[in-house]
Amino acid sequence: MTRPTILAQRLGQEGEPLVVIDDFAADPDDLRQAAAAATFEAAGHFYPGVRAPLPESYFRDHFPVIAQALGRRFGPHRQIGVIDASFSIVTARPDALDVRQRVPHVDAYGRDRVAMVHYLSPAHRDGTAFFRHRATGFETIDDARAPAFFDRLQGEVAAAPPEGYILGDTPLFERIGMAEARYNRAILYRSQLLHSGAIAPDAILSSDPAIGRLTVTAFLSIG
Repeated sequence: MTRPTILAQRLGQEGEPLVVIDDFAADPDDLRQAAAAATFEAAGHFYPGVRAPLPESYFRDHFPVIAQALGRRFGPHRQIGVIDASFSIVTARPDALDVRQRVPHVDAYGRDRVAMVHYLSPAHRDGTAFFRHRATGFETIDDARAPAFFDRLQGEVAAAPPEGYILGDTPLFERIGMAEARYNRAILYRSQLLHSGAIAPDAILSSDPAIGRLTVTAFLSIG
């Protein structure tokens, strides 16, 4: 059995950590079979696709490597909690996206929140991209920055509405990092980092777990 490989890097000017774990799960094919048997439903919270429950054993099996990966890279902490987690598949066509899905976003403001994406599609290379907002220079958004950021962004997108999924540099955002999707790779990053799924124009947007962009998405708390 191949052991997980954990690598870390710092992103942009703010130096936030991005942890990449290759060979994350001992049996990723078994997870794909579980996804094939799961019932997917439309996702909320602006996720552009569908979601389904994970096997109950998922975090029991993978908690040790998650804890090791978080380690000292995200500051001292004694506990790791799971806020939300599911199988996820991007299905929304680029021309059907809400404007909020066409720009980078954050999932939470606190530094105690960490996002995880586990890529489970052998055919897809559409990973996750990270950005700096050009006008403000922000790479992360917290409670203090949020009012200025969203006020400026609202005016910018009203003046020049973005199109489709964001992949790289745009007039409003500069890409500061990219995690390529590889089969059985997982990534960890703070939820307050501006990020987006890097969905290519020719991506297969099927809801079928066998051919779509199947991932596990999870939101963790550390403290």
